[in-house]
Order: sequence, then C-alpha cells, then structure tokens
Amino acid sequence: MARLAFIGGGNMARSLIGGLLKTGMPAAAISVAEPLAEARQALGREFAVACYAENRLAVAEAEVIVLAVKPQIMPAIHTELRDTLQRNRPLLISIAAGVRLDQLERWFGAHLPIVRCMPNTPALIGAGATGLCANHRVSPPQKAQAQHILDAVGLTRWIDDETLMDTVTALSGSGPAYFFMLVEALEAAAVAQGLPRDVARALAAQTCLGAGRMLVEGGEDPGVLRQRVTSPNGTTQAALESFSADELPRIVARAVAAATHRGTELAANLDTIS
Repeated sequence: MARLAFIGGGNMARSLIGGLLKTGMPAAAISVAEPLAEARQALGREFAVACYAENRLAVAEAEVIVLAVKPQIMPAIHTELRDTLQRNRPLLISIAAGVRLDQLERWFGAHLPIVRCMPNTPALIGAGATGLCANHRVSPPQKAQAQHILDAVGLTRWIDDETLMDTVTALSGSGPAYFFMLVEALEAAAVAQGLPRDVARALAAQTCLGAGRMLVEGGEDPGVLRQRVTSPNGTTQAALESFSADELPRIVARAVAAATHRGTELAANLDTIS
C-alpha cells in the first residue's frame, strides 16, 4: 500500500485508519493533518500514526490523500495544497458528501486522478456501505487502492455515472437515519400497546439487525424473504396491508427523491466558490 495522508482526523478518518491497520497496513505509512491539538494527540496515542497541524506537512510524501473534511471546508484548503498536489500528482480521494469531481478538479487541479466516495456512518463500526466514482485519470491500480481503503470499513460499489452519486447519498448515505426513524416508530408503537420501553427498543433493534443479516448473508431477494414471514390472513399480512394503505412505497420514494434533490442543490451551492 502506498503512503497515505488524511486531511481531517474526525470520526470517518479514524474509522478508516483503524480499519486499514487491521488489514495489515503499517502505521508508519499513514499521516494525518488535524488542526485540533487534542484530536492530534488522541490519534497519535490510539493509532501511532504521524499527526500534523499543517496540511502541507501531512501530504508532503503521500501517494494517496484522503480528503476527510466537511464539504464547505474544501475550497479553503485548496490554496494550501494545490501546488504540492500538482507537483506530486497523488491519488486524491474525497469522502465529502455531495462534492462533485469537476469541483474537486477546479480546486485542486485538473490533471489529478480523483475518486469521489460516499460512505455512511455504519463505517464507524466496520459495517459501512460506500459508493465510489472516479474521473478518467484514475488508473486501474489506483481504483484498486481506493477500493482497498474503503473496503476496510465495509461494502463498496463503483458507480459509473457520477450523476447517480446523489442517489447513493440519498440511499445509503442518509439511509441510517431512515432506519433509526423506523426503529423509533416501532418502539413508540409497541410502548403504546403496553410494552416497557427498554423491552420494545431491544426487540425492535435486534429484529432489524437479524433481518438485515438475513438479507445480506443469505443473498436472497427482499421480496422473497418478506413473503416467507407473511402467512395468509396472519398478523404480518395485516400489518403489511396497513403499510400499503398508507402508501409506504410512495412515502419512501418521495423521501429518497427529496434527499437526492437536496444533494444536487448543495453541490450547486459550492459552484459559487472559486
């Protein structure tokens, strides 16, 4: 694995660093730029990686750079990094939600190989889902490098059409929040029927975990799994008919469409920044 630098030492960077170290990547090959002294010290203690207050020092020898900062920070850091990046031509990996490849090329240099990624928060426990897309300057070995880095925290899938990345954001990037809302609703409904809240939460959470594992580990169509749980005229059928009457599929479709549209809007807002 090439020398790797992270710009930003927040939760997602920490998750990626921890995952990469578990795959056997040496700590000596990783550097991190983090402006907060307390965070730098914590990263150094936990992972034994080199930590710097200045971005330019962290990336000086890096062959791969992961931009792990908020989208609105991107334009501010390009003036500090642009010359180094143009000179060294590293692989640039962005995990900033909604930032397009053409925007990254404008800020950091049009001749760089760049991969745009959309991970999600379950990456914090090694169970993430990440969509990736690349500009045409990314070579097959560099695609493999990017995938290796994101594979360290979960499942990865390449997206050929970058315009679909906003849909990836709406699906898996925002998706954990939809799941948590469903668990909240299940818990509240069970409490309303008389179950103690701690019991309702534990059963709802474990049920969702078990169902998710069946879907992922079994590899079967969710419709098939749903049918197996649904006995004719039984309790599950009664609940599913209630979902259908309230147009659950349309509710979900509208929600994903709204999130997709908002992602496009947020990226467009960054176009005003030079």
